[in-house]
Amino acid sequence: MDVHNVELTISAVRPEQYPAEGYPEIALSGRSNVGKSSLINTLINRKNYARTSSQPGKTQTLNFYNIEDELYFVDVPGYGYAKVSKKDREKWGKMIETYFETRQELRGVISLVDARHEPTELDCQMIEFLHYYNLPILVVGTKIDKIARGKWNKSESIIRKKLCLRKEDKVILFSAVTKTGKEQIWEWIDAHTMGAE
Repeated sequence: MDVHNVELTISAVRPEQYPAEGYPEIALSGRSNVGKSSLINTLINRKNYARTSSQPGKTQTLNFYNIEDELYFVDVPGYGYAKVSKKDREKWGKMIETYFETRQELRGVISLVDARHEPTELDCQMIEFLHYYNLPILVVGTKIDKIARGKWNKSESIIRKKLCLRKEDKVILFSAVTKTGKEQIWEWIDAHTMGAE
């Protein structure tokens, strides 16, 4: 998709705050500092629209980005940041679960992992959680520009194995620096949102 118009419509914490237009939605989840804001900025051709923060754990709401009045990107709070209190973590967990469980407009989830390292226990839990709700999953391995090209296949295979991905779960390696993977990610998004009512 060629993106010209983007608007952060609302930062929601409860279902009654979710947008009502009925556009299809793609959620983006991942550990704090995995490069979620950079991915969103790359996909929408903006430099700093989704704020990248040196302070992990900043996103504490579900941020709904209206893309061209056609779909929403929903930025989900990053998980696994130690400085966040247990109480806050539980609150976020409940908020995310409610969204994944009840949101009819949700067409799929892009789950980000750092391609340089083996996925963490929390990454695995997130995929397990998405499998439980039978949501279409695209795993994006970020920061691929920091890995030698000859090791990409190995990196993808480690991600697949560690996350116990199903055959239908797709993995795309991505770099915000070189834009590697951007087109394929958009293809996956289009395939899951086009013609969706």
